[in-house]
Amino acid sequence: MHGREKVEGHPLRSPLGKNAHFQPALMHPAIFVSLSVVLGLLFALQDWMNLRAWGYHVSTPILLESWGMEYFLWGALCWLLWWGLRTQIQKVRVSCIITRVLPLSILTSIVEEMIWVVCFPNLPLNRPHMEYWHRLAFHLRAEFFDNMVIFWCAFALFRGIDYYQKYREKEDAAAQLEVQLANAQISALRMQLNPHFLFNTMNSISSLMRSDVDAADTMLEQLGSLLRITLERGESQFIPLRDEVEFIEMYLAMQDKRYGSRVQQFVTVDAELHDALVPAMILQPIVENAYAHGLSRLDNGGLLVIEAHREGDRVRLSVLNSGNGLKADPAERIPGQGVGLANIKSRLKLHYGMDHTFLIREVGRNRVQVAITFPLQMSQNHTQQITRFGAGDRT
Repeated sequence: MHGREKVEGHPLRSPLGKNAHFQPALMHPAIFVSLSVVLGLLFALQDWMNLRAWGYHVSTPILLESWGMEYFLWGALCWLLWWGLRTQIQKVRVSCIITRVLPLSILTSIVEEMIWVVCFPNLPLNRPHMEYWHRLAFHLRAEFFDNMVIFWCAFALFRGIDYYQKYREKEDAAAQLEVQLANAQISALRMQLNPHFLFNTMNSISSLMRSDVDAADTMLEQLGSLLRITLERGESQFIPLRDEVEFIEMYLAMQDKRYGSRVQQFVTVDAELHDALVPAMILQPIVENAYAHGLSRLDNGGLLVIEAHREGDRVRLSVLNSGNGLKADPAERIPGQGVGLANIKSRLKLHYGMDHTFLIREVGRNRVQVAITFPLQMSQNHTQQITRFGAGDRT
């Protein structure tokens, strides 16, 4: 009885093709060879069950040793091929496969069999003793085809690893391009927003120069403080809510100088949200819009309410203002048509994809509310992830 009775035509399924990465953990020599041995032991178990079903009785240790040693040798030889010829295997063309890899597969199959025959001088069982070369010829006749199958399965695995690596590299490159595009778009929006804010503020100061020079002077000082804060933030896209509130309170102080007692201002922020990350300058364009299209048209009794609340795992920001309502001036009141609101919508989409809401509506007679919700993310001092698509940020 041949010492490695195998079922002809049994498919060889390598456990190494799963989760191959670069350098794949499964291609570590210890792991690769160990898994090869485990595969051999599984074949030994299958062989033992088949022999029992056919009425043969073969020593279990002999089956385990012979199968285990065979796949140990194949694991070691295949890993050496991977280690020494990885680049060539991955780049080899069809012509080279026929002229080089095919002879290599034959040579490797013979070498493996030669080593295995040395390890088991008493096999095959139940046959007269044979010299080494006779035993080698006997085993080659029985095992050569199976050896070739093992070699080409390993070769296919190595080629598959190469294709998967190229696929992952393309995915990574595409992801990096997507991140770079998102960052470029966000930066462009920030560049659009800052001059817009500066232009409108300078107009406000200019309008005060003829009526209240002291107020205009104070507004210039406050504008300088706001610009300093903006420069210190650099290119950061996300900041803690407390910093955004500090910025908006300075902006409200400027507006208070301009409009005097015509507008009552209220700011309410949940204490637990002070460290929540929000897009930089997310509130200022909304507040500016509230003044430009609502509060500036009132002679007195204006109301501005800014709120930040937590709703489960989300943040809700809202700005409510009195004025003439959305329908008072359709040409100007169409939601999102202004630079500021359109800018916010675009930035929210880039930061959160579809996982945000932006709503502008009338909530009472001549009262307009802008409400935004987005996922809650807390500041962790230094590096923060800005967008759902992988862009990074510094806070």
